[in-house]
Amino acid sequence: MEHVRLGRSGLPVSRLCLGTMTFGLQCDEPRSRAILERALDGGITFLDTADAYPLGGDLSTVGRTEEIIGRFLGARRRDVVIATKCFMPVGPRHWDGGMSRKHVLDAIDDSLRRLGTDYVDLYQLHFDDRSTPLEETLRALDDVVRAGKARYVGVSNWHAWRLALAVGKAELLRTAPVVSVQPRYNILFRAFERDLFPLCREAGIGVIPYNPLAGGLLTGKHRRHEEAPDGRFTLGNAGSMYRDRYWHDREFDTVDALRPLAQEAGISLAQLAIGWVLAQPAVTAPIVGASRPEQLDDALAAVERPLDAELVARVDELSADWRRSDAER
Repeated sequence: MEHVRLGRSGLPVSRLCLGTMTFGLQCDEPRSRAILERALDGGITFLDTADAYPLGGDLSTVGRTEEIIGRFLGARRRDVVIATKCFMPVGPRHWDGGMSRKHVLDAIDDSLRRLGTDYVDLYQLHFDDRSTPLEETLRALDDVVRAGKARYVGVSNWHAWRLALAVGKAELLRTAPVVSVQPRYNILFRAFERDLFPLCREAGIGVIPYNPLAGGLLTGKHRRHEEAPDGRFTLGNAGSMYRDRYWHDREFDTVDALRPLAQEAGISLAQLAIGWVLAQPAVTAPIVGASRPEQLDDALAAVERPLDAELVARVDELSADWRRSDAER
């Protein structure tokens, strides 16, 4: 597995990152462990999680995913790069979420306990909290790094202007720099190519995009006039979010147009979709998830067999109008 630097940091990460938000709800612990084993066997050494996972759960399931990962790794902790996140509500109190100093410092300790480790490699803000002064949050993250509880810090689901502001303020305050961002990105959603990606390339910020398969729609297994099978589009309160994002005629039309391109290249539609994301210059490592170990095979094949430039250009042309989509869509 190829490893690349995370932005301008000195941290090497595998070209694929394993997303774990299904662990503990959609996937029980034995299946989660099997997925983790398949990922490590395939050379994936970069794991992404969050304190509020599994996705689709409620406060009763908070932290379950981190606990599964911690039990699985044990003595193998140093064999992987662990990224986790905070922001989402993890308790009933008003301060059990957001980007306040109190929550950031509480949340990192709770994540470390669940993961069974003294530190995480990348600590990320899951969303942007406009109600908390950015200086307060950056100083709290800096304290986390100085205490040795995290090696690097990043953000997720931030717009370009807010990321640029954070980069500038971190330089001014001399706090730990933001080294990465997690945006939603795939063939069906390309809005961040306009501003976020150019910023990241200029500032040396690593891009670890999630949803490269659009919740599974880009595997081609779904049909527009059929009910969604059990999985991402039906999972708890997250299912409606994914249906709102992708379960529309326009998306299905694009998937139908991609099928012959994949067939002509002799690859699966999923391999085409992940390979296209890997081919984007701003992208460091796509986050790939799975509900079964064998679902990682397409992602691993996409790394081993990169798409040629002509095929990437044909996909670009087919989905060019998505560049003009509203980033809030």
